[in-house]
Amino acid sequence: MTAGGRTGRPPLTEERKAEIRLEIARAAVDLFVAQGVAATTGEQIGQAVGVSARTVWRYFPSKEACVRPLFAAGIEAVADCLRAWRPGRPLEEAFEDAVPADSRLVRSPDRATMGALVRLTRDEPGLRAEWLQSYDEAEPAFARALAERSGLRADDLRPTIQAAMLNAALRAAVEHYAWRVADETTDPATAEAELTSTMREALAVAAEGLA
Repeated sequence: MTAGGRTGRPPLTEERKAEIRLEIARAAVDLFVAQGVAATTGEQIGQAVGVSARTVWRYFPSKEACVRPLFAAGIEAVADCLRAWRPGRPLEEAFEDAVPADSRLVRSPDRATMGALVRLTRDEPGLRAEWLQSYDEAEPAFARALAERSGLRADDLRPTIQAAMLNAALRAAVEHYAWRVADETTDPATAEAELTSTMREALAVAAEGLA
């Protein structure tokens, strides 16, 4: 019993809430892949995680929104890589340590989950909206990271433009990989190498600028 006379389980920590959100996201994608978005219900997503549908809706406003933690993790990982990007190092090499070495950019087991999710965004309007919204949210995060790296103000035009270019290049690379290269039968090691190669190519093109 608490000091106020209330009984029950203690409140969840923020870390545990984040874990639950990610568990819901993974379960939602698995169900979307297996049976489609339209056929998936909040009750099914909750059952897959071991929580109630009410808990699912407490964390997310819609079933499509359940995927947001996966996109948010990617944004955070890219921003971390940008802050650590050493001066003089080519842009296309900025993430090479992240993908193959410690999987910060594409976390296991989220690597396959993200590939499946991005493939779904091509044909599912609700997921497409979430995907595009994630890139709207990514751009200012990337701009702040680039400004911090360069010692510039957060509202400086240069990191803002650089972030927009980087954001577009990363989106093109991930979509190219998910829609044209990756599939469910791809060996994980091969998929990882192909994603790294695709990202490096896209970032190299972005670094060249406009002729």
